[in-house]
Amino acid sequence: MWYAIITQDVENSLEGRKRNREAHLRRLQELVDQGRLLIAGPHPAVDAEDPGEAGFTGSLIVAEFESLEAAQAWADSDPYALHGVTRKVVVKPYKKVLP
Repeated sequence: MWYAIITQDVENSLEGRKRNREAHLRRLQELVDQGRLLIAGPHPAVDAEDPGEAGFTGSLIVAEFESLEAAQAWADSDPYALHGVTRKVVVKPYKKVLP
């Protein structure tokens, strides 16, 4: 089943994101390679494609997992979560309808 992983960052998370981005992207690439990633990306802190120093406020990942518990465990072990970038994580089932 698909699960939405919705995160909120701590204030001023940009430096932490930069330090942990490579490891974070490696984990997402594993999901891509397994055909389990629907979409992933950050929420810019300002209304711009490149928010610059304003940074990001969190992320959205929609991926396939065996269970809610497996999705939560994956989210909890993300480098952003482990290294203090993320302050809140919500994981819930997602039903893809369109397109």
